[in-house]
Amino acid sequence: MEALDETPCCEGRAPGAAPARHPEIERRRTFGIISHPDAGKTTLTEKMLLFGGAIQMAGAVKARRAGRHATSDWMAIERERGISVTSSVMKFNYHGHEINLLDTPGHQDFSEDTYRVLTAVDSAVMVIDSVKGVEPQTRKLMEVCRMRNTPILTFVNKLDREGLPPLAVMDDIENTLQIECVPLSWPIGMGKQFRGTYNRFGGELNLFTPSQKRLPDDVTTVRDLGDPLLDRLLGTQAAELRDDMELLEGASSPFDMEHFLRGNQTPVFFGSAINNFGVRELLDTFVRIAPSPLPRMTATREVRPEEREFSGFVFKIQANMDPAHRDRIAFLRVCSGRFQKGMRVRHHRLGKDIMIGNPVIFMARDRSLVEEAWPGDIIGIPNHGTIRIGDTFSEREPLSFTGIPSFASEIFQRVRLKSPLKAKQLQKGLMQLVEEGAIQLFRPLLGSDYIMGAVGMLQFDVTMARLRDEYGVDAVHEPADYAAARWIECADKKRLDAFERDNFGNLARDAMGNLAYLAQSEWRLGYVMKEWPDIIFRKTIEIQ
Repeated sequence: MEALDETPCCEGRAPGAAPARHPEIERRRTFGIISHPDAGKTTLTEKMLLFGGAIQMAGAVKARRAGRHATSDWMAIERERGISVTSSVMKFNYHGHEINLLDTPGHQDFSEDTYRVLTAVDSAVMVIDSVKGVEPQTRKLMEVCRMRNTPILTFVNKLDREGLPPLAVMDDIENTLQIECVPLSWPIGMGKQFRGTYNRFGGELNLFTPSQKRLPDDVTTVRDLGDPLLDRLLGTQAAELRDDMELLEGASSPFDMEHFLRGNQTPVFFGSAINNFGVRELLDTFVRIAPSPLPRMTATREVRPEEREFSGFVFKIQANMDPAHRDRIAFLRVCSGRFQKGMRVRHHRLGKDIMIGNPVIFMARDRSLVEEAWPGDIIGIPNHGTIRIGDTFSEREPLSFTGIPSFASEIFQRVRLKSPLKAKQLQKGLMQLVEEGAIQLFRPLLGSDYIMGAVGMLQFDVTMARLRDEYGVDAVHEPADYAAARWIECADKKRLDAFERDNFGNLARDAMGNLAYLAQSEWRLGYVMKEWPDIIFRKTIEIQ
């Protein structure tokens, strides 16, 4: 297979762009990792940080006896359950490139957080379990990526276990996800017979010694498939590898950069993240072919990274990353210009100019002050309750970046406080956690209940645990008699007033003040929608 084109990733991608970008923009790569739960996403994240020199020892998610946990899993409940329930941002350098890695929750109950994070990336790495193939959550996340034509690289994980043949895995990906696969690495065996991966575009075979804790020290490289050393090292597997390469050369499509950048083709890599197999090939190729920062759409125009004026949008709010200070951090994606510490920017939703004096960059929970940031970078802004998900900041021009969704809740629970003396702490805790977007909060127009809405039950358990651990609030949740929620809109104020009078007992305000209809059943929702055809019932709204 021919070597990959070395053309800089910005060329040929944005017609009309300035002829040259600042080198700092070209060096940036911002991507998210997506997968079904337990496919190995967090482990792959750890190994990327390990190869990038950001950490010295990978913390396996389940290595609790050693007192270690994944760098990206910083919440107590994440460590207890061995799952990712919130997105993490990690920055590291690899071969001269500044990498912004966004680790997303794998659990489907936190998919809304993942959807928002994917609005802030320029590409994605999709992790597939070689034993199970494409799984349901992967299909949902792929649909979100397809909305934005996000370029996707695929890592087929767990080759150290007996699983599906490589060709069967690629066939599953192509048929289920409707994307063309081009294998850029190839496994030698699987399970106990797994010996390593052949780098197709580099034309070399790397045989590794399994190592979970550190970079592999024992690496044997063979650059010619005809080398007799290959037979001595692999035995009968050498002939199998040569046959596989002949088959792929004749049957698989060549890698096409344009198809990849449009989201129509995915380069596929095989390996075992927990044993460090195949991760280096993935990273080496990623920095060469993944796009540098891409243009972003606003309500009025497209914003390009090479523009001189700074702009960016908030895609995530995180409360209590530092429990000792009860802080809230807004995660901002820089879209254009150069950000400098202490600069004054316009907060367009509020119509106010603010100075950002203490911006930070992240390594999961750890952070450090940053003097400057460029398009593609993710910076943290201290938030005192005035910043929301979807807010836009720029130097002067009024902009509103689009495409950040909020989805209607599917499950509803009522919050019951065990001690009435903690009512203020409960309100404060709920409002701050709602800012993060993991749950929605409704206050019925009739009564004083707090109704939480979510897409999965685990979100409620996490919220109760965080209320207890971070706010000292002992509360429980119990089922609420609602089955669906829709945001209400109507251009005719008289009709809207009439709707409110007739349905007062089913109306509520969300945390942002938006009017919502809460239905006891899907049938009831459908009936009301037919009765009020001039009322708009929205299942999804765009956060601005």
